[in-house]
Amino acid sequence: MFNFARIRGGIHPAAHKDRSAALPIGSLPLPPRLYLPLRQHAGAEALPLVRVGDHVLKGQLIAGSPAEMSAPIHAPSSGTIVEIGPILAPHPSGLTVNGMVIECDGEDRWIELDVPANPFDESPLRLAERVAQAGIVGMGGAIFPAAVKLKQGTKHEIKTVLLNGSECEPYLTTDDRLMRERAEAIVDGARLIQHILRAYRVVIAIEDNKPEALAAMRAASEPFGAIEVEAVPALYPMGSAKQLIQTITGREVPAEGRSTSVGVLVHNVGTVYAIQQALRHGRPLISRVVTVAGSCVSNPRNLEVLIGTPAQALFDACGGLAREPQRLLLGGPMMGVTLPSLQAPVIKGATGLLALAPHELRNDEASPCIRCASCVDACPMGLLPLEMAARAKVDDLDGASDYGLRDCILCGCCSYVCPSHIPLVQYFQYAMGQQDERRSAARKSEQIKQLTESRAARLAAEEAAKAAAKAAKAAAKRKPAPQASSEVES
Repeated sequence: MFNFARIRGGIHPAAHKDRSAALPIGSLPLPPRLYLPLRQHAGAEALPLVRVGDHVLKGQLIAGSPAEMSAPIHAPSSGTIVEIGPILAPHPSGLTVNGMVIECDGEDRWIELDVPANPFDESPLRLAERVAQAGIVGMGGAIFPAAVKLKQGTKHEIKTVLLNGSECEPYLTTDDRLMRERAEAIVDGARLIQHILRAYRVVIAIEDNKPEALAAMRAASEPFGAIEVEAVPALYPMGSAKQLIQTITGREVPAEGRSTSVGVLVHNVGTVYAIQQALRHGRPLISRVVTVAGSCVSNPRNLEVLIGTPAQALFDACGGLAREPQRLLLGGPMMGVTLPSLQAPVIKGATGLLALAPHELRNDEASPCIRCASCVDACPMGLLPLEMAARAKVDDLDGASDYGLRDCILCGCCSYVCPSHIPLVQYFQYAMGQQDERRSAARKSEQIKQLTESRAARLAAEEAAKAAAKAAKAAAKRKPAPQASSEVES
């Protein structure tokens, strides 16, 4: 019997998973156009490698990575690049971002793929590079470039590869259906990651409210003794990496630390499946499974869709909207973002597309804090949300940081349990955004300072060189000319 470590706090929100989990993963027709933001990942924005008017094939590289902390973009289908510039962002602001638009030709023709004969015969570094070239990011919503995490194996001793199949957010069932239907591929991907990291063991953690997924993954893992499948308690936010690590290993990731510091690397099962597809079949990340759910959706289910597909196409494939939604969300109800329009595209980190009615939302107006400490009890990180929010509200960013703002995972547990309906997470998001701007301004100021100092040093060196040349010239003029020798008569 596996002995689990108890994590702090957590909540048990209503799951709302039954309807979308009941049906197998479906597909939808090829949309007329695909809208691809150039930043669908943590890190630097991808740079276009094509021009307007270029014809591209499915899987073709169309935007490259300018830095290691980035991810390339590939064409999800064949067609013509009709626009490169501002496109609607899947973000509450409704603002535009840099992107490109592909007008599909309907042929869906693949580029010739580079398929390794046997991935296990290739070096770990080469396999990690293949993952980078495939543009794979964290599919659970974190959108961290997967290859950057895999390369940590060359810097740290990774003892355990932890596959995150908990999927604790309400409504979302993408990982559940993926594990039920593609268990063998996920296990194969886990073995490839273990080979890359040279890890001792692999643990696949799945919440105990997913019996079919547990059975499928155990059956697929049975031939491989080094792979364990464990049922963890259904508790939000069990899907957070730090909470899952503590539950499985009993070790706590230090404040502001990374999982590698305790010898563990965590990957979402969807990410592992994408890695397997890249290393076994040479396929870049151009599609993903998305949960389409909410009481306003006629027939909730999971769909495998091309990256860049407008949200409207997903709702149409599910029978349309039965009623006008109060809110559209990209992701889950706890950590997802409001979708500004049905024309906003699906991106790599889009786990769900929810159309929620008023009764599924908390619309109560906020009232003053009553100091009940419910948020403190619920916080899985052991923080003091009420104190952080009080300081963030008055722009005391340093004070909020002193109370552990950097360790907040924005899970929303505190807001969920607050009897005063205070939007605590919004305060934390605001404070984090302000801190990012402050750090960005500080970096920019430091860069300007360095450039100014470099310019001053260069000008000083040039002046010194000119002065030296001038002095040398003057010295040459002052030096008497040598006298010609004369013959002396004997």
